Amino acid sequence: MQNNVLDYLDESLKRVPDKVAYADDEAELTFLDVKQIMDSVATKLLDMTCSREPVIVFMKKSPNTIASFFGVINAGCYYVPIDSEMPATRIQLILENCKPRVIICDESTVDIAKDFDYKANIVLFSDIVNTKPNYEALATVRKNAIDTDPIYIVFTSGSTGVPKGVCACHRSVIDYIEQLSETLGFNEDTIFGNQTPLYFDACLKELYPTLKFGATTYLIP
Repeated sequence: MQNNVLDYLDESLKRVPDKVAYADDEAELTFLDVKQIMDSVATKLLDMTCSREPVIVFMKKSPNTIASFFGVINAGCYYVPIDSEMPATRIQLILENCKPRVIICDESTVDIAKDFDYKANIVLFSDIVNTKPNYEALATVRKNAIDTDPIYIVFTSGSTGVPKGVCACHRSVIDYIEQLSETLGFNEDTIFGNQTPLYFDACLKELYPTLKFGATTYLIP
């Protein structure tokens, strides 16, 4: 029985390493590509002494963003997705709430991040994706992880005007995906079309069953 959402990827890699996992109209990543990106991102975060803390992922919607989510989890941290479509005041409130030390950006968001009224280490995905993985350190993190460790925080719209963070752990996501998959009959041949922004937890219905079954998710513009 899985205790870590990344166990899903480990199993799919044994069966379909070269199958497309996530794709959009610009790029596609196989399960092996996802693994390589995930390990590089995680190693960079460990090099920055990140541990059991929030990491902001501020990138355009893309397969690389999804792989970065998994990289944050692989480092034993939890990702907090934000998007340039969000109002600046909302982003500011999220930053003040989470107090992250690291923000992962891409070329489309890095200049915006530099203008935040919040100081953090801003790192470019294009730089950290080339980090040489430290497999020994990553194995230690995985060994010490437990199923109630948080893996992400998403923020609600905030009916009072103040966004509220909702935290999910490995166990809650695994239980949800297992029940959802059984009910809807997902399998390796399932092809998902994702339309929701990646900063909504509704995207879980595509992202994690893809890992579990070795399926494919297409990000629809």
